Amino acid sequence: MSTETSPTPPAPRGILVVTGTGTGIGKTVVTAAVAALAHARGAAVAIVKPAQTGVYPGPGSDVPDTETIERLAGVTDTHELTRFPDPLSPEAAARVSGLPPLDLAGAAEYIAKLADSRDLVLVEGAGGLLVRYDPAGGTLADLAALCGAPVLLVTAAGLGTLNHTALTLEAIAARKLLLAGVVIGSWPREPDLAARENLADLETVAGGPLAGLLPEGSGALPREAFRAAALHGLGRSLGGLGLADGFAG
Repeated sequence: MSTETSPTPPAPRGILVVTGTGTGIGKTVVTAAVAALAHARGAAVAIVKPAQTGVYPGPGSDVPDTETIERLAGVTDTHELTRFPDPLSPEAAARVSGLPPLDLAGAAEYIAKLADSRDLVLVEGAGGLLVRYDPAGGTLADLAALCGAPVLLVTAAGLGTLNHTALTLEAIAARKLLLAGVVIGSWPREPDLAARENLADLETVAGGPLAGLLPEGSGALPREAFRAAALHGLGRSLGGLGLADGFAG
């Protein structure tokens, strides 16, 4: 594969919504990777977490996703719009806590205002694309539509990912949302047969080359090493070089 590419491909601009095929799929690390590359090139980057669940004072709490992104990417312009203590879907977490759910229309207005003064606003969802945020059934797909923003899909490498990815891509297409690409959130250090075959099959499902893959354990790297992993793990549409593991972005 040729590596004769510009060392500084442009960062994405505008609003980009990051979703996944499920929970624990690598959305936060991928969001941080896109943010790290844009930030390193001098772009004004903001991070929005519309609904954070599983975070509460005291031991046992999850680390807020915005804190993880700050640590990895060095971006401090972060915005958590709602927080619920229970590790549930945003709607269920709001219901059991007795707190009001996320106002999707209000969130879209907030994000649009941020975009007026930032080069890039990254919006990281909770769970998958169609997880409910409110009793009316509002989802991250609805928020992306309200923002007029493309959707970046983070998926897994292993067995089962082809169906999960295809279903989410169908949902994106059915809602006439723009797909910004498909990224493998955690590429195994020792990929098994299923992962190796899925690398090609995911491109078939996605209808084109993957937008990136990040090595397993990237989220534990120091900031500079993480930025290097992002540079070589993300495709050019996301500000990277797309050279990792033979991946052509």
